[in-house]
Amino acid sequence: MIPRLLGRVLALIVFTVSGAAHADPVDELVNAELARQQIPGAAIAVVKDGKIIKEAGYGMANLEHQAGVTPDTVFQSGSVGKQFTAALVLLLAADGKLRLDDPIGRHLSNTPAAWKKVTVRHLLNHTAGLRDPDEIIKLNQNYTDAQLQRAGSTLPLQWAPGTKWAYSNFGYQLLGILCTRVGGKHYGEQLRERIFAPAGMQARIISERDIVPHRAAGYDVVNGQFKNQEWVSPTLNTTADGSLYLTARDLAKWHIALDGDQLLGAAIKQAMWTPTTLKDGSTVPYGFGWETSPTLERRSFWHDGAWQGFTTQSTRFVDDGLAVVVLTNRSDARVDTLLELVAAHYLRAPDAP
Repeated sequence: MIPRLLGRVLALIVFTVSGAAHADPVDELVNAELARQQIPGAAIAVVKDGKIIKEAGYGMANLEHQAGVTPDTVFQSGSVGKQFTAALVLLLAADGKLRLDDPIGRHLSNTPAAWKKVTVRHLLNHTAGLRDPDEIIKLNQNYTDAQLQRAGSTLPLQWAPGTKWAYSNFGYQLLGILCTRVGGKHYGEQLRERIFAPAGMQARIISERDIVPHRAAGYDVVNGQFKNQEWVSPTLNTTADGSLYLTARDLAKWHIALDGDQLLGAAIKQAMWTPTTLKDGSTVPYGFGWETSPTLERRSFWHDGAWQGFTTQSTRFVDDGLAVVVLTNRSDARVDTLLELVAAHYLRAPDAP
């Protein structure tokens, strides 16, 4: 039996659509999928040929206050944020402040001997062989950059750098530390100055202490009941592996900026979207902060994220001039299913509103 609150939320999802008096086919698809997956709320944005053609909110941003999702609702990015870290690294490389094939020890102090051959490139494409210090780090404890780096440095490498691929949050945390040192200010401030502000985005580093208008709450489902996300320490909510506040509109503006070369030059975008080549010549469908495998059998660049009761995905359909963003506030949601339902509608009907 569905608990009373969960049942009420599922009913509300069907009727809550921001800015639409009558649900269009996409709204019907999204509402049905949110109800099926028991997702409290979601926001979507669709960009076609450089213009936002759809943005909407569905369901509840906050169950305690019964606040609905709108296009202005702020979600947590999860690992979708890695593409911004990668872009900042490439901008710093274009500035001549680092090179992708620099050993990271050239820019980070007190690195262990085992990291001697680990380069910036290896961190960007997850081929460094680093282990995530998940069993060492306590999520409710604060860490300085040096302490976080030290925790990961106590673990042996899994393999020689560049020989294999494995997703590494710790690698991107190190990239954030590196950007802070090389760029001369916190990597989040650099993101604001060099990417967010020029693109017209309101995105920012997570700060649960600040007053953030329209901030959504993140939820888990435990034994059939919604529960608030578990608390994470402030410093572990500011690392460069994906600790951002943003809206679906922010990511739509990011995709629009990526359609041109003013924010990021063509060479930087090509580097981000080129699959990784390992030392044995084999390739992995991951560039720098972007997956490069097909979606719906179409060429695409994308990334998903999951953190603190949020699941997210942002996908560019390269040959179709289409980008789709989906943000939800429930852990373990199949956000890829939701995104593909939305994307399929526009791929079938390219001129759909």
